[in-house]
Amino acid sequence: MRLLIAEDNPSDRIILANLIKRLGHEVILATDGQQAVTLFAEHRPDILLLDVLMPNKNGIQAAREIRQIAGVDLVPIIFLTSLNEASDLAECLEAGGDDFLTKPYNPVVIKAKILAFSRMRRLHTEIQRQREHLVQEQLAAKNIFDKIAHYGVLKSPNIRYLISPKAIFNGDVVLAARHPNGDLLVLLGDFTGHGLPAAIGALPLAEVFHGMVAKGFSLEDVLREVNAKLKSILPVGVFCCATAAHLGFRNRSIEVWAGGLPEGVIYNPRTKTIKQIHSKHLALGILGAAQFRYEPAYFEMDNDDIIYLWSDGIIETVNQDNEMFGFERLLDVFAKTPHQDQVFNQILADVQAFAVNKEQSDDHTLIEVKMQDAPELALEQAVLIKPKVAHRGLADYSFSCELGTDSLKLFDPVPLFTHFIHQVPGLKPYINTLNTVLAELYSNALEHGVLGLDSMLKSNAQGFAQYYKLRHEKLIALENGTIKFDIKHEPTELGGRLILQVTDSGQGFQVATLNKETDLTQQISHYHGRGLRLIRTLCQRLEIIPPGNSVIVEFDWKWL
Repeated sequence: MRLLIAEDNPSDRIILANLIKRLGHEVILATDGQQAVTLFAEHRPDILLLDVLMPNKNGIQAAREIRQIAGVDLVPIIFLTSLNEASDLAECLEAGGDDFLTKPYNPVVIKAKILAFSRMRRLHTEIQRQREHLVQEQLAAKNIFDKIAHYGVLKSPNIRYLISPKAIFNGDVVLAARHPNGDLLVLLGDFTGHGLPAAIGALPLAEVFHGMVAKGFSLEDVLREVNAKLKSILPVGVFCCATAAHLGFRNRSIEVWAGGLPEGVIYNPRTKTIKQIHSKHLALGILGAAQFRYEPAYFEMDNDDIIYLWSDGIIETVNQDNEMFGFERLLDVFAKTPHQDQVFNQILADVQAFAVNKEQSDDHTLIEVKMQDAPELALEQAVLIKPKVAHRGLADYSFSCELGTDSLKLFDPVPLFTHFIHQVPGLKPYINTLNTVLAELYSNALEHGVLGLDSMLKSNAQGFAQYYKLRHEKLIALENGTIKFDIKHEPTELGGRLILQVTDSGQGFQVATLNKETDLTQQISHYHGRGLRLIRTLCQRLEIIPPGNSVIVEFDWKWL
């Protein structure tokens, strides 16, 4: 090894140098503390032997400077001293010393100390090598993890988010995906703890979320499946606090389920109003399937609404006085920030200023979702990949399916039928439109036909929430009701024709005989109007069969 000896006494310096050379090591000699610092920076020796009392710069001052130059590298410093006072020896250790050699020097002791520190250096070097290798593996794994956990539509212009992990891996997860009908579903999750153990659960969560949303499942179905998956794979004591929102552009609603995360807000910069999103459920992965509760909050959507969600790392950031940032300080940001485009950055700036230079104690995650541009962005998602020349899949078919009372209570058939229709290769570019048609037909049949709900209830914010409360209550209490789907596809020379008929067991409503030239929207009441108006614009034909409890639509398509 290479050892640096800093000793101002020539005889002591020569004696110690000869002893170490006879042990087979290389020696670098310095006559004072300043020269010792200079030679260390130039040669990077393995071990330093510093005399405590030296001119220009004593051994303690030199040791402090050398420690700063060495950084994380292990460089043992052995002080050469004749001092006996405990306070003097303590000062040497506080300056970065690792051991002492007292004068006169004992060759046996010198050899033993050098061998001991040699072993220590080899161990430290191996640990550093393993650590660097581990960091590289974690960075590579994180790259894969981020692609799995954070894909989807997070890059949409109406979404801003920040994930600031405490460690390489992050226990927080942000997900966003488009429903086939163009709606947007977002989820912010915070797993117990942080780092790799907390991040592992994000992979199955993301897989289930993106897969089910793409197939058209509702937020309730997605969260029930996520909860069951996490419950089955996570160890006891590990769970995922989460807030998930469904931005429904068809019915102009925001549906939110919150379990365990701090309160989020829906902020309207035009009216300066703040609607709080209260967490009233247990976190995902705690309860079994039978105990899991889905009781969402519903909000009427305004084009200026902006949703803000954050993990508890933001709320629980502490300052030097050990005070938490808290929810009230977050609300103050909205009140004091003049322009809504500055709110996101202002929250981050205030949290950072509050913590001053304190080390981050948890993962920090913040997401902002604007309503204003979202419907237009949803339409852009409808452009899918053009099918190839060789088409394999369904062509001509027909089938019927009738859902009974128990199925209506527990099952949403729209994703199933959407997936089945998707098997006709030429219909893939139109699947978003067809999902919307199916969803509107089923919604009209269930809510207005079977349950007898009046959509006029949704004329204001209070009625909006009341409407979905009644829907839930009537569906639970339903004793007799059916909905029948008849689906048929006929290939044509240029593409095909899809015929959908949905019939419910309700009483229907009186509709005058309509001809092709008549504007359907002028002859039906508001009771069924909105959904049927939308379907009429998307399909080539819509016919209501008296007494009004059966609707037939035809959708003609061409190969793209």
